Amino acid sequence: MTTQPLVERVNGIGRERRSWLERHSGKIAVYLALVVFVIFICFPFYYIVMSSITPRTDLFNIPPSYWPSSPTLENYRHMINAVPFLTYLRNSLIFAVGSSVVSVIASAMAAYALARIKFPGSNIVYMLLVMSSALPQIAVLVPMFETFQSFSLINTHQGLIILMSSLLMPFSILILVSFIMQIPVEIEEAALIDGANIVQVLTRMMVPLLLPALSTMTMINFIISWNELLYPLVFAQRDVTKTLSVALVELSSDASTYTRPWDMLSALSVFMVIPVLLLVLAGQRMIIAGLSRGAVK
Repeated sequence: MTTQPLVERVNGIGRERRSWLERHSGKIAVYLALVVFVIFICFPFYYIVMSSITPRTDLFNIPPSYWPSSPTLENYRHMINAVPFLTYLRNSLIFAVGSSVVSVIASAMAAYALARIKFPGSNIVYMLLVMSSALPQIAVLVPMFETFQSFSLINTHQGLIILMSSLLMPFSILILVSFIMQIPVEIEEAALIDGANIVQVLTRMMVPLLLPALSTMTMINFIISWNELLYPLVFAQRDVTKTLSVALVELSSDASTYTRPWDMLSALSVFMVIPVLLLVLAGQRMIIAGLSRGAVK
């Protein structure tokens, strides 16, 4: 008499569990895939940080150790002594901040003109800008070097900022044009009828509406500029303009054929990753909102 209800109760619990798994199997699979993806993404950064605090003699132990037995900061001290770190850090900040700000300001003006002013050939100009983003940097490196050399812009912060801004502008214009076209032109027309001039329309209306997009593009361009190697490597040949990305090449080139200073390279890589990581963590909501929500709520 008591066995049958107990069996039925156990069977009912089993069916509830199976039904729960069937209902949530999709979510479970997604979360498992996300966990695996995060592990694959985070493990290289973890290994770099671990290598930066591991004594050089222990870096290639067999079997490998995923946590140093005697953590040390000597790798950072050796790296700072091997390259003019503070000078390169200052140059990287000037290069990344200058390039991102200049490219966004110039792109905003060009995007407004392409989105609002219809002139003969405007579509062709827009398409050429979009197509130029697919042009390989190295394809125009020699003529650009000769041009900048004739204007005495080699080994200058201004030359590097102009170069990087020209690389960033096509994509920035493409994004900002789509944002501006989402803003009804009737808003600007109403402001002009009320007596506002074009400068007031741009500064008091367009800039606040475009602020999410402008902030997003500034952060994205900063990250791209911070990680850029080719232009600083070719156009910055003196310590007064070299960046941290060039320091990675210098540390590698100073090594012998069979060894690399992986301890110092790891320490410098950590210094390069930290600013970008902090920027993304601080502005991730703004980046997502700026790229997905549009200019007008």
